[in-house]
Amino acid sequence: MSKNKKIPVGVVFSTNPDFDFAFDNDEVAETLPPEKQKLKIQLDKKARAGKQVTLITGFVGNDDDLEILAKKLKNLCGCGGSAKDGEILIQGDVRDKVLTWLVTQGYKANKG
Repeated sequence: MSKNKKIPVGVVFSTNPDFDFAFDNDEVAETLPPEKQKLKIQLDKKARAGKQVTLITGFVGNDDDLEILAKKLKNLCGCGGSAKDGEILIQGDVRDKVLTWLVTQGYKANKG
C-alpha cells in the first residue's frame, strides 16, 4: 500500500452515484515570527542513559522551519541533536549559549 494514498474521511460506502469523497487534507502549520514564539529551554536526562541534553520546546510552526532552527543551534553549539514534534534536542548542557542566541535573534525564550 502506498503511503501517498489519500484516505476518505467519514464515509465507507455510498449508493449515490454522484457522491464525491471528502479527503483529509494535510494542513501545514504556519510558523509564527520569532517575536511571537515562546520557547522553553530545559535540561533533560530522562531515558537517555544519564546523558544530558538541552531540550527546547514550545516551537509553533512547520517541520521545515523547526529543522532549520535546530541546524542553526547545532552549528552554534558544535554538537549533535535532533528536531521532531515541535521539540529541538541538543546534546549536552548548552542552555546558556542557546538562550543568549535565541534572545539575540528575537525569540522569547526562558530557562525552565
